Amino acid sequence: MLARPAVAARTAVFVQTRNMATLKEIQTRLKSITNISKITASMKMIASTKTTRAQRAMKVARAYGKVSNDFVKQAEVEKAAEAKELLITVSSDKGLCGGIHSSLARQSRKYLAENPDAPVVVLGDKAKVQLQRAYPNNIKYSFSQLGSTIPTFDETSAIASTVLNDKEIVFDNAKLLYNRFVSAIAFETDSIECFPIEQIVEAPNFKAYEYQDEVLENLNEFLLANSLHWALVEGHAAEMAAKRSAMENATKNAGDIINRLTLQYNRGRQAVITNELIDIITGASAL
Repeated sequence: MLARPAVAARTAVFVQTRNMATLKEIQTRLKSITNISKITASMKMIASTKTTRAQRAMKVARAYGKVSNDFVKQAEVEKAAEAKELLITVSSDKGLCGGIHSSLARQSRKYLAENPDAPVVVLGDKAKVQLQRAYPNNIKYSFSQLGSTIPTFDETSAIASTVLNDKEIVFDNAKLLYNRFVSAIAFETDSIECFPIEQIVEAPNFKAYEYQDEVLENLNEFLLANSLHWALVEGHAAEMAAKRSAMENATKNAGDIINRLTLQYNRGRQAVITNELIDIITGASAL
């Protein structure tokens, strides 16, 4: 007669201990996820501020870039037959911004699959890591320390000078792959065609412009630097917008997990209290 209450008591103690361990684990997870949600919310606010600044810089860079493109279009510069093209992938070093870098690397791999001998210049470590796995021999230059702040024209001019002054990189024209800013929640991978000054001089409508011979070399470097600056600044704006969206989604997901864990914790706590009441009633009945 006395054995049954003892067995029931041992079972209740075991269930209570197991529930307490589970509650402690849930409480630990709740604390860690709450801290993560605070971090992502702060990163979202920072990204929102940077997005506004990047959009202002993007409008200026886009205006100058379109002027260069209009100049080439009005000159009616045509791509040479069987021209050797240089691929310049414009990325950055920063992550936590969704699939913005993966989309750029995917388009670059698609291009290299069709042009396996094309030399590549990579701006940013994110795209470099992905392209280096499949096409390590194609990468001639890689530039890092990009994306932390809004790119400046001095940086892009230095990159353009390095590429143009390297005699080992032989190309007829360059293709820039970058992320074009569409809206605060959308971007598209786009390209910009850059032509060397030799092709521009031979263009049908270029003779309408007055120029001096010593200016052509500077014009060649300026056109590439200007297009690079446009691609970098617009890619930076798209990255900041994507980071803001990613941090907003992360904060929302963390909130959903916190709500589920809170409900689970309350149910477990209620079960522990119920078991304690059962123990008290069982002990009172035994007496």
